[in-house]
Amino acid sequence: MDLGLQDRVYLVTGATRGLGFAAARELAADGAKVIVTGRTGESAAEAAARLGGDATGIAADNADPAAAGRLVAAAYERHGRLDGVLISVGGPPAGSFETITDDQWRSSFETVFLGAVRLARTAAGRLGEGGVIGFVLSGSVHEPVAGLTVSNGLRPGLAGFAKSLANELGPRGIRVVGLLPSRIDTDRVRELDALTGDAEAARERGSAAIPLRRYGTPEEFGRAAAFLLSPAASYLTGVLLPVDGGTRHGF
Repeated sequence: MDLGLQDRVYLVTGATRGLGFAAARELAADGAKVIVTGRTGESAAEAAARLGGDATGIAADNADPAAAGRLVAAAYERHGRLDGVLISVGGPPAGSFETITDDQWRSSFETVFLGAVRLARTAAGRLGEGGVIGFVLSGSVHEPVAGLTVSNGLRPGLAGFAKSLANELGPRGIRVVGLLPSRIDTDRVRELDALTGDAEAARERGSAAIPLRRYGTPEEFGRAAAFLLSPAASYLTGVLLPVDGGTRHGF
């Protein structure tokens, strides 16, 4: 299938590694021009170099109130257009409600929630008909994940925002989609497995709870993201797609 990505322009945040990079890689492989962000200029430039083609790396912190305007402006300055954004950030700190401090809650809210809202709002102001705004969320939208209290608190709220945004932007022809990854084999998931004290045993337990009996690969997540962001998914909006090997058992 031709996804229709050739020469379209996408901004992907948090894309120096993990799920953000996996999505950017699939977009670029199908002919899109991708702008990726990272916390440092060096990491962003390295990610862009790995993507090749016409990829660009820009240093940006989602928590910075000025970042959204700067990134959207950069897309138009470099390419003269913007077709979509995929908002991805690194996972907030792990821990229980007893261990997470007020400062950690505030910092995570600024990065995971408010930063995403700012970028979506800014992009929506510049996108035309056929544009798309995507959010990398989590399976915790539907079911809390043990040990990830902050994510469990913030991701469902962001999912609600995404659904509201889909209704508000639909009349303008702008789509809003979300992805709900579960156990994808990224550095972040390996780090979480290691926190249990026995990473191998944690992976075995995690795999046993997945109907496909294995963790997903970043490539599998990236392909799902590229499709949802592409013109091939032009009649899909308000969709929050689990990319989890069947982990979510509800309809």
